[in-house]
Amino acid sequence: MSKAAFATKFEQVCAILDKYERDPHRLIAILQEIQEAYAYLPEDIMTYVATALGVTPGAVFGVATFYSHFTLEPKGKYVIKVCDGTACHVKKSGDIIRLLETELGLNAKKKTSDDMLFTLETVACLGACGLAPVVVLNEDVYGAMTKEKTLALLQKIREEEAADA
Repeated sequence: MSKAAFATKFEQVCAILDKYERDPHRLIAILQEIQEAYAYLPEDIMTYVATALGVTPGAVFGVATFYSHFTLEPKGKYVIKVCDGTACHVKKSGDIIRLLETELGLNAKKKTSDDMLFTLETVACLGACGLAPVVVLNEDVYGAMTKEKTLALLQKIREEEAADA
């Protein structure tokens, strides 16, 4: 991130803090908006938020790590969640996960592609067992997925991104 982009985002953080009157009781809302700006919660920004709210950094980090909605790692433009709960697992969601890891150059430790386009997450259950196996792309749910359908979805995104470039 360039210095100018960082400065602009930092100004956003200050504006968010001011919007919530630097009230520590509104920490979750503050962190949600900061995550929208950065697409994750940078450590240095959380430390600044703690100072600005007059709370310990541990209090801020505690909230950020307790709620699964928050992430401390940058995520790609497209977050792909693959359910690996019982119903999905039985219907071969593991094959879809392995396919995505191979196609995107990811593994158990590396969850985001080098181009910051994709993040792959495996979840225990999405509550859509009747659609197994299920893939969620950002907020869109895709049921009865196969490796072929998953590849087609990736191809569609890549084509759209290439057209927008």
